[in-house]
Amino acid sequence: MASDIDLDDLAAELADFAAPDKKTGRSAREERIIAGFEDIQRFVEQHGRTPRHGEDRDIFERIYAVRLDRLRQQQECRELLTPLDRQGLLNACEANEPEGVYALTDEALVAELADIEAESSIQTLRHVRSSVEKREADEVAQHERCQDFERFEPLFEQVQRELKAGVRVTRPFIRDASVEQGNFFILGGQTVYVADVGDAIKAPNGENDARLRVIYANGTESNLLRRSLQRALYKDDAGRRITDPDAGPLFSDVREDDDIESGTIYVLRSLSIHPYVAEHRELIHKIGVTGGKVETRIANAVHDATYLLADVEVVATYRLSRINRTRLENLFHRIFERAQLDLVIHDRFGHPVRPREWFVVPLQAIDEAVQRILDGTITDFYYDPQQARFAGHVR
Repeated sequence: MASDIDLDDLAAELADFAAPDKKTGRSAREERIIAGFEDIQRFVEQHGRTPRHGEDRDIFERIYAVRLDRLRQQQECRELLTPLDRQGLLNACEANEPEGVYALTDEALVAELADIEAESSIQTLRHVRSSVEKREADEVAQHERCQDFERFEPLFEQVQRELKAGVRVTRPFIRDASVEQGNFFILGGQTVYVADVGDAIKAPNGENDARLRVIYANGTESNLLRRSLQRALYKDDAGRRITDPDAGPLFSDVREDDDIESGTIYVLRSLSIHPYVAEHRELIHKIGVTGGKVETRIANAVHDATYLLADVEVVATYRLSRINRTRLENLFHRIFERAQLDLVIHDRFGHPVRPREWFVVPLQAIDEAVQRILDGTITDFYYDPQQARFAGHVR
């Protein structure tokens, strides 16, 4: 059962590192100080460094940093722990960051943990909404009137027309996907436009960031950071990227023999009663490309071994133009080849058939593959069937 953290206990535990009363013997408080020091030692063994202050740090690391500062400052604590200090943490020349914007008092730490749920102990922490996340949420929400909105209004109108005509489409936003000048997104139910990207700056965690000028379809604007916009789009279940009119690197102005003027990538789910298919129905999908209507393509599914001799339902489609059908289908097969469905069925003549276009892959992964094909990043990733997700190539 989950239970609330006893904040009084947390404050008391931190208070143990205030100046102690002199006494002989090892008290329960001294045992807790030793146990707290051992937590720090385990952190150092795991991470190869002492814990550090900073809002971008894990909450436990920040607690350990405060604890280590206090242990170093109190002579009694040093005397108690020196025989156990095999890593030289108490005598380290390199002190933790000085008291200032990153240092936290007991009260600040207790307040930070006020909304945490835990199961049996604080180490089973489920989620901490850090002050960084809170600041980002506030930043995303702070809009002001766009004084020159007349410059941008025609762009929003054009994007809506192109979406309606199928020239542009929307795609779910993937974590840390690119955000560049001229991009359109859907955030919080409205269209947003990245009008300008400022000079690169360093975020507190050392990563590159930039200040943006973001225009909203309701006539407002904000100057949030690029990483704030990325996180907001990813966390918004309805967050979407609006694609550019040019469909991307798989598409060429030079027509080839197997090109089609327009086409559809379709994803199907089988309604077969085969035991394995029925058990894993939500994960088994067929991926194909057609230049005609999907409905026409699947009309005879129940009589076709390619469709597992069963009716199918269409669970996703992606409308594209200037497609080389063979190249695109082969690309999907290569991406998901390690997750190909290993199943043999018999056609109406009793001949064994092993369908090639069925994969044990969640729909979300297929959607990500389509987006990465379109933006050209698919070559930087591979699909890991064990984790059921894309991962970066090992360099």
